[in-house]
Amino acid sequence: MPELVLVTGGSGYIAGWCVAELLRRGYDVRTTVRFAAREKSVTEAVSGVVDPAGRLGFAVADLTSDEGWEAALKGVDHVLHVASPLGAASGDLIGPARDGTLRVLRAATAAGVRRVVMTSAANAASPSSYATEGMTDETLWTDPEDPTLIPYRRSKTVAERAAWDFMAAHDGPTELVTVLPGAVFGPVLTTENIGSVGIVGRMVSGAMPGVPRIGLEIVDVRDLVDVHIRAMTSPAAAGQRFLATGEFMWMADMARVLREGLGEHGRRVSTRQVPDFAVRLAARFRDPSLREITPALGRRNRHSTEKARTLLGWQPRPARQTVLDCAESLIAHGAV
Repeated sequence: MPELVLVTGGSGYIAGWCVAELLRRGYDVRTTVRFAAREKSVTEAVSGVVDPAGRLGFAVADLTSDEGWEAALKGVDHVLHVASPLGAASGDLIGPARDGTLRVLRAATAAGVRRVVMTSAANAASPSSYATEGMTDETLWTDPEDPTLIPYRRSKTVAERAAWDFMAAHDGPTELVTVLPGAVFGPVLTTENIGSVGIVGRMVSGAMPGVPRIGLEIVDVRDLVDVHIRAMTSPAAAGQRFLATGEFMWMADMARVLREGLGEHGRRVSTRQVPDFAVRLAARFRDPSLREITPALGRRNRHSTEKARTLLGWQPRPARQTVLDCAESLIAHGAV
Protein backbone atom coordinates (compact mmCIF):
# COMPACT_ATOMS: atom_id res chain seq x y z
CA MET A 1 0.00 0.00 0.00
CA PRO A 2 1.47 3.37 -0.99
CA GLU A 3 2.55 5.76 1.73
CA LEU A 4 0.33 8.78 2.31
CA VAL A 5 1.93 12.24 2.28
CA LEU A 6 0.20 15.42 3.41
CA VAL A 7 1.23 18.58 1.55
CA THR A 8 0.08 21.82 3.14
CA GLY A 9 -1.27 24.58 0.92
CA GLY A 10 -1.87 22.65 -2.29
CA SER A 11 -2.93 25.72 -4.27
CA GLY A 12 0.52 27.29 -3.85
CA TYR A 13 3.27 27.27 -6.47
CA ILE A 14 5.75 25.04 -4.64
CA ALA A 15 3.10 22.87 -3.00
CA GLY A 16 1.41 22.17 -6.34
CA TRP A 17 4.65 20.82 -7.74
CA CYS A 18 5.16 18.76 -4.55
CA VAL A 19 1.74 17.18 -5.06
CA ALA A 20 2.44 16.44 -8.72
CA GLU A 21 5.87 14.91 -8.15
CA LEU A 22 4.77 12.79 -5.19
CA LEU A 23 1.95 11.38 -7.32
CA ARG A 24 4.37 10.76 -10.16
CA ARG A 25 6.63 8.79 -7.80
CA GLY A 26 3.78 6.57 -6.64
CA TYR A 27 2.74 8.14 -3.34
CA ASP A 28 -0.81 8.79 -2.26
CA VAL A 29 -1.27 12.48 -1.53
CA ARG A 30 -3.59 14.54 0.60
CA THR A 31 -3.29 18.30 0.43
CA THR A 32 -4.83 21.08 2.46
CA VAL A 33 -6.82 23.94 0.99
CA ARG A 34 -8.41 26.81 2.86
CA PHE A 35 -11.67 26.45 0.94
CA ALA A 36 -13.24 23.36 -0.62
CA ALA A 37 -13.88 25.38 -3.79
CA ARG A 38 -10.14 25.27 -4.50
CA GLU A 39 -10.04 21.49 -4.85
CA LYS A 40 -11.03 21.57 -8.52
CA SER A 41 -8.35 24.08 -9.53
CA VAL A 42 -5.62 22.13 -7.70
CA THR A 43 -6.70 18.89 -9.39
CA GLU A 44 -6.73 20.56 -12.80
CA ALA A 45 -3.29 22.09 -12.26
CA VAL A 46 -1.72 18.81 -11.19
CA SER A 47 -3.44 16.90 -14.00
CA GLY A 48 -1.40 18.90 -16.49
CA VAL A 49 1.68 16.81 -15.61
CA VAL A 50 0.36 13.63 -13.92
CA ASP A 51 -2.90 11.70 -13.69
CA PRO A 52 -4.10 11.81 -10.05
CA ALA A 53 -6.05 8.59 -10.75
CA GLY A 54 -7.94 8.66 -7.46
CA ARG A 55 -4.75 9.05 -5.41
CA LEU A 56 -5.22 12.74 -4.57
CA GLY A 57 -7.37 13.73 -1.62
CA PHE A 58 -8.12 17.02 0.12
CA ALA A 59 -8.59 18.38 3.61
CA VAL A 60 -9.97 21.82 4.41
CA ALA A 61 -7.64 23.40 6.96
CA ASP A 62 -6.28 26.91 7.54
CA LEU A 63 -2.97 27.63 9.24
CA THR A 64 -4.65 30.38 11.25
CA SER A 65 -7.17 28.01 12.87
CA ASP A 66 -7.01 24.71 14.80
CA GLU A 67 -10.04 23.38 12.96
CA GLY A 68 -9.47 20.58 10.46
CA TRP A 69 -5.88 19.64 11.27
CA GLU A 70 -6.63 16.46 13.20
CA ALA A 71 -8.64 15.11 10.27
CA ALA A 72 -6.01 16.29 7.79
CA LEU A 73 -3.28 14.26 9.52
CA LYS A 74 -5.26 11.07 10.06
CA GLY A 75 -3.40 8.08 8.59
CA VAL A 76 -0.57 10.25 7.20
CA ASP A 77 2.97 8.85 6.99
CA HIS A 78 4.87 12.04 6.10
CA VAL A 79 4.18 15.78 5.90
CA LEU A 80 5.62 18.36 3.55
CA HIS A 81 4.76 21.62 5.32
CA VAL A 82 5.15 24.04 2.45
CA ALA A 83 2.40 26.59 3.14
CA SER A 84 3.02 29.86 4.93
CA PRO A 85 0.16 32.24 5.80
CA LEU A 86 0.40 35.74 4.37
CA GLY A 87 -1.04 37.47 7.41
CA ALA A 88 -2.35 40.21 5.14
CA ALA A 89 -5.48 40.96 7.15
CA SER A 90 -3.58 42.12 10.24
CA GLY A 91 -0.30 43.04 8.58
CA ASP A 92 1.41 40.52 10.87
CA LEU A 93 3.58 37.92 9.15
CA ILE A 94 5.41 36.59 12.19
CA GLY A 95 2.52 35.41 14.36
CA PRO A 96 0.64 33.51 11.64
CA ALA A 97 3.84 31.86 10.30
CA ARG A 98 4.94 30.70 13.75
CA ASP A 99 1.50 29.66 14.98
CA GLY A 100 0.62 27.90 11.73
CA THR A 101 3.81 25.86 11.88
CA LEU A 102 3.09 24.85 15.48
CA ARG A 103 -0.46 23.79 14.54
CA VAL A 104 0.91 21.46 11.88
CA LEU A 105 3.54 20.02 14.23
CA ARG A 106 1.08 19.47 17.06
CA ALA A 107 -1.29 17.61 14.76
CA ALA A 108 1.55 15.65 13.11
CA THR A 109 3.10 14.50 16.38
CA ALA A 110 -0.33 13.59 17.80
CA ALA A 111 -0.99 11.48 14.70
CA GLY A 112 2.39 9.73 14.94
CA VAL A 113 3.62 11.00 11.57
CA ARG A 114 7.09 9.65 10.79
CA ARG A 115 8.66 12.82 9.46
CA VAL A 116 7.76 16.45 8.79
CA VAL A 117 9.74 18.34 6.16
CA MET A 118 9.23 22.07 6.61
CA THR A 119 9.94 24.70 3.97
CA SER A 120 11.87 27.54 5.58
CA ALA A 121 14.00 30.04 3.60
CA ALA A 122 17.66 30.68 2.94
CA ASN A 123 17.22 34.11 4.46
CA ALA A 124 16.70 32.34 7.81
CA ALA A 125 20.35 31.25 7.56
CA SER A 126 21.97 34.48 6.43
CA PRO A 127 24.01 37.29 7.94
CA SER A 128 21.97 40.38 8.75
CA SER A 129 23.54 42.28 5.88
CA TYR A 130 23.73 40.62 2.50
CA ALA A 131 26.74 42.85 1.86
CA THR A 132 28.83 40.57 4.08
CA GLU A 133 31.41 38.75 1.98
CA GLY A 134 31.74 34.99 1.99
CA MET A 135 29.89 31.70 1.96
CA THR A 136 27.59 30.63 4.79
CA ASP A 137 25.91 27.32 5.59
CA GLU A 138 23.13 25.84 7.72
CA THR A 139 24.99 26.42 10.99
CA LEU A 140 24.22 30.14 10.73
CA TRP A 141 20.92 31.48 12.03
CA THR A 142 19.60 34.88 11.07
CA ASP A 143 19.15 37.10 14.12
CA PRO A 144 15.37 37.68 14.38
CA GLU A 145 15.94 40.59 16.77
CA ASP A 146 17.83 42.61 14.16
CA PRO A 147 15.67 45.72 13.60
CA THR A 148 16.78 46.00 9.98
CA LEU A 149 15.19 42.68 8.94
CA ILE A 150 12.20 42.87 6.64
CA PRO A 151 9.04 41.21 8.10
CA TYR A 152 9.09 38.24 5.70
CA ARG A 153 12.65 37.34 6.61
CA ARG A 154 11.95 37.66 10.32
CA SER A 155 8.79 35.54 10.01
CA LYS A 156 10.58 32.65 8.29
CA THR A 157 13.35 32.70 10.90
CA VAL A 158 10.96 32.82 13.86
CA ALA A 159 8.75 30.07 12.41
CA GLU A 160 11.67 27.72 11.83
CA ARG A 161 13.09 28.42 15.29
CA ALA A 162 9.69 27.66 16.81
CA ALA A 163 9.56 24.36 14.93
CA TRP A 164 12.94 23.22 16.22
CA ASP A 165 12.11 24.33 19.77
CA PHE A 166 8.83 22.41 19.64
CA MET A 167 10.52 19.23 18.43
CA ALA A 168 13.27 19.53 21.04
CA ALA A 169 10.57 19.25 23.72
CA HIS A 170 8.82 16.35 21.94
CA ASP A 171 9.86 12.79 22.78
CA GLY A 172 7.72 10.91 20.26
CA PRO A 173 8.72 9.19 17.02
CA THR A 174 8.11 12.14 14.67
CA GLU A 175 11.22 13.62 13.05
CA LEU A 176 11.74 17.12 11.63
CA VAL A 177 13.77 18.29 8.65
CA THR A 178 13.86 21.83 7.27
CA VAL A 179 14.64 22.90 3.70
CA LEU A 180 15.83 26.46 3.07
CA PRO A 181 15.36 27.50 -0.57
CA GLY A 182 16.62 30.54 -2.40
CA ALA A 183 14.66 32.31 -5.17
CA VAL A 184 12.27 29.74 -6.65
CA PHE A 185 11.65 29.80 -10.40
CA GLY A 186 10.78 27.24 -13.05
CA PRO A 187 7.70 26.08 -14.95
CA VAL A 188 4.20 26.85 -13.68
CA LEU A 189 1.31 24.42 -13.34
CA THR A 190 -1.21 27.27 -13.36
CA THR A 191 -1.14 31.05 -13.45
CA GLU A 192 -3.36 31.40 -10.36
CA ASN A 193 -0.52 31.54 -7.82
CA ILE A 194 2.96 31.96 -9.26
CA GLY A 195 4.86 33.59 -6.39
CA SER A 196 8.37 34.77 -7.23
CA VAL A 197 7.92 33.60 -10.83
CA GLY A 198 6.16 36.90 -11.41
CA ILE A 199 9.58 38.55 -11.63
CA VAL A 200 10.35 36.64 -14.82
CA GLY A 201 6.90 37.42 -16.14
CA ARG A 202 7.45 41.15 -15.61
CA MET A 203 10.78 40.98 -17.42
CA VAL A 204 9.35 39.16 -20.43
CA SER A 205 6.28 41.40 -20.68
CA GLY A 206 8.39 44.56 -20.61
CA ALA A 207 6.79 45.73 -17.37
CA MET A 208 10.25 45.99 -15.82
CA PRO A 209 11.99 48.87 -17.65
CA GLY A 210 15.28 48.19 -15.88
CA VAL A 211 16.80 45.69 -13.49
CA PRO A 212 18.21 46.48 -10.04
CA ARG A 213 21.68 45.30 -9.04
CA ILE A 214 20.35 42.31 -7.16
CA GLY A 215 21.64 38.77 -7.28
CA LEU A 216 19.43 35.73 -6.71
CA GLU A 217 20.38 32.19 -5.75
CA ILE A 218 18.04 30.50 -8.19
CA VAL A 219 16.58 27.09 -7.48
CA ASP A 220 14.28 25.32 -9.91
CA VAL A 221 10.93 24.43 -8.36
CA ARG A 222 11.35 20.86 -9.66
CA ASP A 223 14.73 20.56 -7.95
CA LEU A 224 13.31 22.07 -4.78
CA VAL A 225 10.59 19.42 -4.73
CA ASP A 226 13.23 16.75 -5.32
CA VAL A 227 15.25 17.86 -2.29
CA HIS A 228 12.07 17.88 -0.17
CA ILE A 229 11.36 14.28 -1.10
CA ARG A 230 14.98 13.27 -0.52
CA ALA A 231 14.77 14.95 2.89
CA MET A 232 11.55 13.05 3.56
CA THR A 233 13.00 9.63 2.74
CA SER A 234 16.71 9.70 3.62
CA PRO A 235 17.61 8.28 7.06
CA ALA A 236 20.55 10.71 7.17
CA ALA A 237 18.24 13.72 6.89
CA ALA A 238 16.50 13.36 10.26
CA GLY A 239 16.95 16.43 12.45
CA GLN A 240 18.84 18.40 9.79
CA ARG A 241 18.58 21.76 8.02
CA PHE A 242 19.33 21.79 4.29
CA LEU A 243 20.03 24.88 2.20
CA ALA A 244 18.60 24.56 -1.31
CA THR A 245 19.67 27.78 -2.93
CA GLY A 246 20.90 26.88 -6.39
CA GLU A 247 23.18 28.89 -8.64
CA PHE A 248 23.77 32.62 -8.10
CA MET A 249 22.74 34.93 -10.93
CA TRP A 250 22.51 38.73 -11.15
CA MET A 251 19.16 39.99 -12.41
CA ALA A 252 20.98 41.70 -15.29
CA ASP A 253 22.31 38.30 -16.35
CA MET A 254 18.81 36.85 -16.07
CA ALA A 255 17.60 39.60 -18.40
CA ARG A 256 20.31 38.82 -20.94
CA VAL A 257 19.50 35.10 -20.84
CA LEU A 258 15.83 35.87 -21.49
CA ARG A 259 16.51 38.38 -24.25
CA GLU A 260 18.93 36.10 -26.07
CA GLY A 261 17.22 32.76 -25.39
CA LEU A 262 13.56 33.52 -26.09
CA GLY A 263 13.90 34.75 -29.65
CA GLU A 264 10.99 36.98 -30.63
CA HIS A 265 9.42 36.59 -27.17
CA GLY A 266 12.49 38.18 -25.59
CA ARG A 267 12.38 41.44 -27.50
CA ARG A 268 10.71 43.39 -24.67
CA VAL A 269 13.15 42.30 -21.96
CA SER A 270 15.16 45.26 -20.72
CA THR A 271 18.82 44.62 -19.88
CA ARG A 272 19.35 48.15 -18.56
CA GLN A 273 20.70 48.08 -15.02
CA VAL A 274 19.19 50.66 -12.66
CA PRO A 275 21.76 52.40 -10.42
CA ASP A 276 21.50 51.63 -6.70
CA PHE A 277 20.83 55.27 -5.80
CA ALA A 278 17.87 55.37 -8.19
CA VAL A 279 16.33 52.28 -6.58
CA ARG A 280 16.79 53.78 -3.10
CA LEU A 281 15.24 57.09 -4.18
CA ALA A 282 12.28 55.31 -5.72
CA ALA A 283 11.82 53.22 -2.58
CA ARG A 284 11.84 56.35 -0.43
CA PHE A 285 9.62 58.64 -2.45
CA ARG A 286 7.67 56.73 -5.13
CA ASP A 287 7.30 53.03 -4.44
CA PRO A 288 7.50 51.87 -0.79
CA SER A 289 7.30 48.23 -1.90
CA LEU A 290 10.90 48.57 -3.12
CA ARG A 291 12.12 49.10 0.44
CA GLU A 292 12.25 45.36 1.02
CA ILE A 293 14.75 44.82 -1.79
CA THR A 294 17.14 47.69 -1.05
CA PRO A 295 19.15 45.73 1.58
CA ALA A 296 19.99 43.18 -1.13
CA LEU A 297 21.43 45.69 -3.61
CA GLY A 298 24.90 44.54 -4.62
CA ARG A 299 24.63 41.50 -2.35
CA ARG A 300 27.82 39.52 -1.79
CA ASN A 301 26.80 36.73 0.56
CA ARG A 302 26.33 33.22 -0.85
CA HIS A 303 25.02 30.00 0.65
CA SER A 304 26.63 26.58 0.46
CA THR A 305 24.54 23.60 -0.66
CA GLU A 306 27.31 21.11 0.00
CA LYS A 307 25.31 19.42 2.77
CA ALA A 308 22.33 18.64 0.52
CA ARG A 309 24.64 17.47 -2.24
CA THR A 310 26.69 15.22 0.05
CA LEU A 311 24.04 13.78 2.39
CA LEU A 312 21.12 13.66 -0.04
CA GLY A 313 22.83 13.37 -3.43
CA TRP A 314 21.01 16.47 -4.63
CA GLN A 315 22.04 17.89 -8.02
CA PRO A 316 20.18 21.08 -9.05
CA ARG A 317 20.11 22.15 -12.69
CA PRO A 318 21.80 25.30 -14.05
CA ALA A 319 20.06 28.61 -13.34
CA ARG A 320 20.03 29.55 -17.04
CA GLN A 321 17.88 26.51 -17.86
CA THR A 322 15.51 27.27 -14.99
CA VAL A 323 15.03 30.89 -16.05
CA LEU A 324 14.31 29.96 -19.66
CA ASP A 325 11.99 27.09 -18.71
CA CYS A 326 10.14 29.48 -16.43
CA ALA A 327 9.66 32.08 -19.15
CA GLU A 328 8.63 29.54 -21.78
CA SER A 329 6.08 28.08 -19.38
CA LEU A 330 4.57 31.49 -18.66
CA ILE A 331 4.36 32.17 -22.39
CA ALA A 332 2.71 28.79 -23.01
CA HIS A 333 0.13 29.52 -20.31
CA GLY A 334 -0.62 32.93 -21.82
CA ALA A 335 0.61 34.75 -18.73
CA VAL A 336 2.82 37.19 -20.67
